[in-house]
Amino acid sequence: MDQHNKSTKIIGIFLFFFLFFAIFLFVALKIIVQDRKLPALFITEKNRAIRGSIVSKDGFQIVYSNKLYKVAVNTRCIDPDKKELFIKLFSIYSGMKPKEVRKALHKKGYTVISYKIDTKRAYQLKILARKLYQMDFFVPYKVGNRAVKQGLTIQESGETRSYPYKDAFTPIVGYVHKIDGKYTRIEGVKGLEKYYEDKIKPKQDGLIRGRRDIGNNIILNKEAMIKKRIDGYNIHLNISMLLQKNLEHILDTHKQDLEAREIIAAVMDSKSGKILAMASSNRFDPKHIRRKDYPSLRADFVEYPFEPGSVMKPITFSLLLEHKLVNPMEVVRGYNGRYKLGRKIITDEHKEDWLSAENVIVYSSNIGIAQLAQRLSYRQFYDGLKKFGFGERTGVDLPYEKRGSLLPPYKLKSEIYKATVGYGYGIRVTFMQLLKAYNAFNNEGVEITPRIADFFTTTRGRKILLAPPKKHRAISLQTAIMMKNILRKVVLKGTGTAAQIEGLDIGGKTGTAHIAARGGYSRRYISSFFGYANDKKHRYTIGVTVFEPKTHHFASQTAVPVFREIVMELVNEGYLTLPPQQ
Repeated sequence: MDQHNKSTKIIGIFLFFFLFFAIFLFVALKIIVQDRKLPALFITEKNRAIRGSIVSKDGFQIVYSNKLYKVAVNTRCIDPDKKELFIKLFSIYSGMKPKEVRKALHKKGYTVISYKIDTKRAYQLKILARKLYQMDFFVPYKVGNRAVKQGLTIQESGETRSYPYKDAFTPIVGYVHKIDGKYTRIEGVKGLEKYYEDKIKPKQDGLIRGRRDIGNNIILNKEAMIKKRIDGYNIHLNISMLLQKNLEHILDTHKQDLEAREIIAAVMDSKSGKILAMASSNRFDPKHIRRKDYPSLRADFVEYPFEPGSVMKPITFSLLLEHKLVNPMEVVRGYNGRYKLGRKIITDEHKEDWLSAENVIVYSSNIGIAQLAQRLSYRQFYDGLKKFGFGERTGVDLPYEKRGSLLPPYKLKSEIYKATVGYGYGIRVTFMQLLKAYNAFNNEGVEITPRIADFFTTTRGRKILLAPPKKHRAISLQTAIMMKNILRKVVLKGTGTAAQIEGLDIGGKTGTAHIAARGGYSRRYISSFFGYANDKKHRYTIGVTVFEPKTHHFASQTAVPVFREIVMELVNEGYLTLPPQQ
């Protein structure tokens, strides 16, 4: 019996120790396996690269990026006795209202207070986070058998684009859209933001990895790994802020006076192809695009082909000169302003019986150019228009550029089509194609690709040049000189007299075109004036197009006064110099 009791006691003691050991192993295993939310020994911080800026010729940042930061706290770690003081301090450092902070802290546990803290505020909050930690604003809470104390965490949450001058330079600069995710990125949609996406977008995020200290900061020692941040390139423009803003003001004023749908204009350095100013009266704030802004998002300089009207006459005439098919001094019959070609009746505003060939351009005779155009073979006409760049993109640095449209070559075998294309109907062109073509007259017959951007820079200031603009000869030097003389006479005594400024060499051509409608042409108009303004040292090609003016419709009353005001602005800003008065 004693032996039995003794055995029972031994078994009981054994079972007790076995059970104790099993419980010990279970608890140990649970502690090892359980997610205790303890801070890691090593931590990683990303320093996200941002998009490059767009900078004007005179150094103004037209567009730039800012980082946004997410600020979070574990509410269980805030000392209840110091919670109100925490709210007040956070409000001061973050710029948030105390009511907003208090509402965010209502949730228990890990809580995001804000996703939209800017770089400056984030830096201030990091300083506050260290001070609060040192001053024991945070208390530990238990995770299993461990005590954890967490303070404020400030992390990058995304990138935002800033346009400090609001609608200035639009639609040229374009706009961006957000790509949401754990980190909000942005991407160009229109304008320079889109065209130079590959250059302007972030290149490489920065990275720091190392051991953490008690304040959850990385210890920068030999063990730490550092990868440099490389931001996108900055785009530096050929356009200055002052000239651009003044041009925009000129267009705004004339749009109101003319009750026009839109006015666009550009100034181009004739020799280099640099766009010195390019503006539209229809602009928008890229940061706050409204439904009514949607039509203004389109850059009509390159995205809206139209029938140009009489501004095509100098192009046609230059092809006749190029093939030696016309003498500027020969006489052309004007038929007293009414001429029948096949079934079509062609009319002129200025009724003449006879006029010289060059006066066909000076006084903008549809009848004269319709007859002269017949001398060109269909192939000479078509190939000449192609050589001027019509039917092709100009290569200007804006996205979504349209080619316009040319009739098939065989269509130009028709006398009617030769005539109508000769004076600017039956062909669709863009504003930029016309500017580039007219530049050949002021650049010794050579066409050059227009360029808005000048160069790029890296964050370290290294300059990156663009490839040189493409050039090709559209017409001979002799033809270009003759055409400049004729365009000069348009301003001296023809349809462009309102553009005259004494002391400057100015030439150009007016054009007023009906807008095509279903079954014919409407009583809506597009009027243009393209030409040049030179002094002894400088040469500029300038274009103005007015869409659907209501108070007047002839280019001499709409586009020409705008052109003249632009030239005067070039004088005022020192781009052109008037000779001293005698």
